[in-house]
Amino acid sequence: MTLDEIKAFLGKDWTDTMEMIRCSLATDQELLDATNKAIISNGGKRLRPLLALLSARSCSGGRVTLDTIRFAASAELLHNATLLHDDVADSSSQRRGRPTVNSILGGPASVLIGDFWLTKALDNILSSRKHGGEVIRIFSKTLSDLAEGEILQLQKAASCDTTEADCLRIIYGKTASLFEAAVWSAAISVDAPEDLVSALRDYAVSLGTAFQIKDDLFDYSDGRTIGKPVGIDLAERKITIPLIGALAGTDPETASRIRRQVMEIDEHPEHKESIRDFVLRSGGIDYARQRLEEYVGKAEAALEVLPDSAEKDYLAQIARFTADRTE
Repeated sequence: MTLDEIKAFLGKDWTDTMEMIRCSLATDQELLDATNKAIISNGGKRLRPLLALLSARSCSGGRVTLDTIRFAASAELLHNATLLHDDVADSSSQRRGRPTVNSILGGPASVLIGDFWLTKALDNILSSRKHGGEVIRIFSKTLSDLAEGEILQLQKAASCDTTEADCLRIIYGKTASLFEAAVWSAAISVDAPEDLVSALRDYAVSLGTAFQIKDDLFDYSDGRTIGKPVGIDLAERKITIPLIGALAGTDPETASRIRRQVMEIDEHPEHKESIRDFVLRSGGIDYARQRLEEYVGKAEAALEVLPDSAEKDYLAQIARFTADRTE
């Protein structure tokens, strides 16, 4: 399975969603228009609208509505808005192998363009007469979760006392909550029964958690197979699942020393390599892979109540893709 295969399977539903994203961003302001087009052309996996369309079709006999397209487009618009804001918060100079808006135009411009994408997401939702009010509350919750996750991550990067519970809360806020909003709103758009809505939400939260754990594992790779920088989390003093797992298996004195090294990483960047070695030696990678597989299993199990369909099969395959992906 490839994501392109799924996009081809979705056919007009997919192309309509991409067209709605493009139309939503239309502007006669030249710099904004050029920047928007550049972001779209480097759009990444576009998992969230993909999941939205599959979810709606999986519980409606293959049917979508105009609201489905609106909400799928909104999920992608909101996702990119948060990335534009995150790049400023994290002082990121690259994303998906290319310079960020933050590095080219500066932080204020990146925030403003992110705001533009966010308002267009909300406009699409509010265009729905039938479901707009309910879905705007879902996306409002997601924005709150995103902010709380980001603030908790900043707080824990300062104290370096992150626990696994903290990690999972950050993952839910920053990643899984938007996966959840994408499939939740899509299911509502086709008036899916509550049991299927609940199952799809469980699927999305588990999938989003697995997706982020996989990203956490990438940070401890050698970088050659994934084609992007590694060690960024450590450089930003983020204690993620691989390091949590390694710390859990060591003695308190060593754990305290490693946490101090993370806290001192700005003054001693050489600590990054020694911490990485500690994670590799102490079972942190195996622990994170085990947790990854647990969440993939939860995602797959959540789909069992859905009627059999090609869409359901693709949702299950995406869960496995999340564990096996190389970028």
